[in-house]
Amino acid sequence: MAVEKGDKVKVDYIGTLEDGTIFDKSEDHGEPMEFTVGEGQLIPGFEEAVIGMEIGDEKEINLKAEEAYGEHNPELVREVPRDQFPEGEEIAEEMMVIIGLPNGMQVPALIKEIKDDEVILDLNHPLAGKDLTFQIKLVDIVSDIIV
Repeated sequence: MAVEKGDKVKVDYIGTLEDGTIFDKSEDHGEPMEFTVGEGQLIPGFEEAVIGMEIGDEKEINLKAEEAYGEHNPELVREVPRDQFPEGEEIAEEMMVIIGLPNGMQVPALIKEIKDDEVILDLNHPLAGKDLTFQIKLVDIVSDIIV
């Protein structure tokens, strides 16, 4: 039985950057990743790659940045007044922080630079602008039918 759009699947995977650095793997999460194909829960290139696979199949896919987390958007690099951070809160360059938006949403941001009275934040996904490689193994096609 091959995976089709709408199927719930379990996959093991290893994600690497162009230089071979591993940025994520299912093993680190303790169990295979489960998702419904076509619901947009994952990056499009990953979901598309699973379609047609059968249990036990393995494949390697290479995704360009635009098929993964998109290109790095310079408009998402912002200068924020230093006093927007709580007094005494330790911050450092390359540190991830959670930023509250006016609409109530919270998003992660990377501190790129700390100046005397402002902090430069990058709101892009940490993998934006990067080409990614995934080793994928289809572990199971999960049935929602309860007998």
